[in-house]
Amino acid sequence: MSLPDRPLRLGTRGSPLALAQAYLVRDALVVQHPGLQIEIVTVVATGDRIQDRLLADVGGKALWTKELDAWLESGEIDFAVHSMKDVETIRPPEFVIAAMPPRADVRDRLIGAASIADLPQSAIVGTSAPRRTAQLLRVRPDLKIVLFRGNVQTRLKKLEGGEAQATLLAAAGLERLGMNEIGVPIEVEALLPAPSQGAIGVEALRASSALCGLLAAIDHAPTHQCVAAERALLAELNAGCRSPVAALAEMNSDSICLRAEILSEDGSVSQSGQATFLSDDQDGPARLARRLLAAAPSALRDLFG
Repeated sequence: MSLPDRPLRLGTRGSPLALAQAYLVRDALVVQHPGLQIEIVTVVATGDRIQDRLLADVGGKALWTKELDAWLESGEIDFAVHSMKDVETIRPPEFVIAAMPPRADVRDRLIGAASIADLPQSAIVGTSAPRRTAQLLRVRPDLKIVLFRGNVQTRLKKLEGGEAQATLLAAAGLERLGMNEIGVPIEVEALLPAPSQGAIGVEALRASSALCGLLAAIDHAPTHQCVAAERALLAELNAGCRSPVAALAEMNSDSICLRAEILSEDGSVSQSGQATFLSDDQDGPARLARRLLAAAPSALRDLFG
């Protein structure tokens, strides 16, 4: 495959984690295509500028992607890197996730205590994630949850400043920042992760077939298929930014095992389930979503759909 005659422009948010992910993608592409030149272009996303409110109150996950989308459409960048957890479930048809490198650790890490059980009575925990809030309150209804927005460094600074006694962060993000020693991993049996957690998506214009062919060289098919299954579950649930949902798909030979749970905002009501289906079964995630909704109490079901 012939290489472009100019450097490709890779768009990313400017946070330390986003840049680390962009460098990871750049380096992986250069290994696969020696001589390929890539220029990193940063943008300040609206989601990075607004830090005092929940995403659901100011526009949802699109606040992480809209600036990069506009640059892709205008040709200012050739492709973009996203944390898949931050990408809206339904994307404009002109864009395609052309590649996903191998997924990193899907777990959350607890910073501030050795375990959730070890948190003091009525401890203050900082998070902006409805899923983490609901899961924490389910096992520790005494906890007080306060809003923690911002990048990893900002959240850790807030914790050090005493705004909370503990917080949860994605292990994958800490790993990519070289901060593996921070916090204690919480196993997925205790806290099922957010859909797409630990996965990076490389997005391009669907019409850019030659570029998509180049990007496909770093695609990890099991990661791509599992994340697609988790996102298909979200789509069938019609889950929004306020909907506490956890999901994890794992590949086993030619099949996918998908675990999921939906929760009320305070964690007092939840419904969980799992399904195993062939990896090419496009309706497998939707069947599990419909089963969860059918089994859920009406008060929980009303948060979805």
